[in-house]
Amino acid sequence: MKNRKRNIQLKIWVTAEERKLIEHKMSLVPTNQIGAYLRKMAIDGYIIYTDTKDIQAMNKELQRIGRNINQIAKRVNSTSSMYMTDIEELKEDLQNIWRLQRTLLSTLR
Repeated sequence: MKNRKRNIQLKIWVTAEERKLIEHKMSLVPTNQIGAYLRKMAIDGYIIYTDTKDIQAMNKELQRIGRNINQIAKRVNSTSSMYMTDIEELKEDLQNIWRLQRTLLSTLR
């Protein structure tokens, strides 16, 4: 074992499900050697992390706007009239959506 190019052994424990997932992903590349696959992934592989704070903020804003629209719809259905303030509020909410979306898209570029 002294003359081996790779003379340090690493061991990991996985569940049966994780083993199946590794084998499935390994089947997508041209190798049948799990050691070569795991070594390549450990050295060259990467994890993609996406920051979703802006998306969460936009979702909260959309939920708030949805509640406002439901309240306005109930009022219109019960009184058969819509107020100009309701329309202005909806326009402001729509502008907030566009602002959040532009912010979100600009951070992804």
